[in-house]
Amino acid sequence: MKSVYRCYASCAFGIEGVLSAELKKLDMENVAAQDARVYFDADMDGIARANLFLRTADRVYLVLNEFYAETFDQLFETIKALPLADFLPSDARFPVDANAVQSTLMSVSDIQSVSKKAVVRALSRVYKQDRFAEDGSVFHLFVNIYKNKVTVALNTSGNGLNRRGYRLKNVQAPLKETLAAALLSIARWHTREFHDPMCGSGTITIEAAMQAANMAPGLKRRFDAQSWHNEGKEAFRIAREDAKSRIVRPQMRICASDIDAKSLKLAREHAHNMDVAEFIDFSVRDVKDFAQPEAAAAIITNPPYAVRLGEEKQVERLTRDMGKAFLRLNDVVVFILSANGGFEQQYGKKADKRRKLYNGNIKCTYYQYFRKEK
Repeated sequence: MKSVYRCYASCAFGIEGVLSAELKKLDMENVAAQDARVYFDADMDGIARANLFLRTADRVYLVLNEFYAETFDQLFETIKALPLADFLPSDARFPVDANAVQSTLMSVSDIQSVSKKAVVRALSRVYKQDRFAEDGSVFHLFVNIYKNKVTVALNTSGNGLNRRGYRLKNVQAPLKETLAAALLSIARWHTREFHDPMCGSGTITIEAAMQAANMAPGLKRRFDAQSWHNEGKEAFRIAREDAKSRIVRPQMRICASDIDAKSLKLAREHAHNMDVAEFIDFSVRDVKDFAQPEAAAAIITNPPYAVRLGEEKQVERLTRDMGKAFLRLNDVVVFILSANGGFEQQYGKKADKRRKLYNGNIKCTYYQYFRKEK
């Protein structure tokens, strides 16, 4: 019988419900949401599937222990007592990251140092050595302390799951891939055409194409846990083969446009890198020239924010142009993520529904328009 572990997937604030639904769809057990994380039970096969298939999670962690600590002695002794050699071989590389919020222990560097020493002592107890070369597979430990509750976990993902593997150029997207996937899930657009008329480097569009093609978002990348012993290697091999077998051709049009030809060129390259370029119609077009789609459609977009002084007028003009273009359309639902506080007034209509979300550290509102005028 395979070992079952308590795990959690981290995520952005506000999308815990979306991530919970994803985990349940993957048949994970004991799914429970907290702030910016969702717990679940899984064996190594489940951990591999979570990493390959989750669209809105930042990382997947295997929980080693949870306990309360108010002193460094308590932290050290509890971590030292963990059976870490059950997971870490003698040649393991085991970097330690830490975070602390509203706790007695708040020095991140000291938490890391004490935890690292405790891990060494735990391994020394089994391997009978005081020094470790750390030249093998990576077992990245994360020590999180919130209100004195310590969670010691192994990062099974490695780099954040938003790193799909297609954004090869050194370009920072204005929207994380995981948040883009959440916007799409909230919109439930799959019975309609997809349009992003301000697609930029293509993040939302590529996520839409992957969803429509039933393509696992982790198919193009590697994960730390796939190097963990033979069990981890086999679990990820099976999950990857399963993911490849599920890909289908999308049944709806997927369209992306932008006024900037250079951004559109980059979006095409990213789509090509993810093997979804053939599913997407790209075009250079100003948003104010957006035309009535031939079929029922969904517009899902993340227009530019006023991040620098003097950009407010440009954003206001763009928002007014969007309203003029979109409000005249028939059988089109519209979903817009914006940090513009005056969005609805400038757009010309109050949203049917709003949802507070965070794009990084920027507080945004997801404006949703889906009711027809009476």
